[in-house]
Amino acid sequence: MGSALGWGALAASSLVIGALLGLARDWSPRAVGLVLAFGAGALISAVSYDLVEEGAALGGPGTIGAGLAVGALTYFLLDRAVERSDSGGGGSALALGAFLDGIPEQMVLGIGLATGEGVSVGLLVAIFVSNLPEAIGSSTDMRAAGRSASSIRWLWLAVAAFCTLATVGGYALADSVSNDLKAAINGFAAGALLVMLIDSMIPEAREKAGRAAGLMTVLGFALAFSLS
Repeated sequence: MGSALGWGALAASSLVIGALLGLARDWSPRAVGLVLAFGAGALISAVSYDLVEEGAALGGPGTIGAGLAVGALTYFLLDRAVERSDSGGGGSALALGAFLDGIPEQMVLGIGLATGEGVSVGLLVAIFVSNLPEAIGSSTDMRAAGRSASSIRWLWLAVAAFCTLATVGGYALADSVSNDLKAAINGFAAGALLVMLIDSMIPEAREKAGRAAGLMTVLGFALAFSLS
């Protein structure tokens, strides 16, 4: 249990680090775009090799498909609710994405520890690397929209705490969770990630960084893939 808490806290710490970096200085739109593009590439690798591929090895394609659909619809509907409230703009969308994909991602981390598979280095690095740009981009956008630095810090501390507890929860539930449910958890994370990437992260990266966003996306993908 202690190892799950430690590894979970390490993975989630990048959310807080990213938020603090976003608040520590004024980031140019181009810099934010490049960071977001790099993170998008890392997340595409995580979806492909650490979530969908591993989930497919645990359960059938129907299970993965159901998880993908539920994750995608959950993010889509909650993102629409956030957009209607107009409280933070795109920064809120990125924060929602970090929360919705972070919970199941870190549950997968905890389940792997409990079943004796050890820490998936690729998944751990993908979580850590992709959390940074999500938090940097979100906190920068939120500050530009007029939210106080204090409220932004508390938001990301709360998200990081929930993600850490998800690792512990995955560790505790590992023995009672079927392979199909594990596959569905992987699919949920992948579905939420894909919708967030297409609707929020990639468009914002392209808008702010221009054509260089594509190159940074490939760089992020290559780094995360090499560690998978």
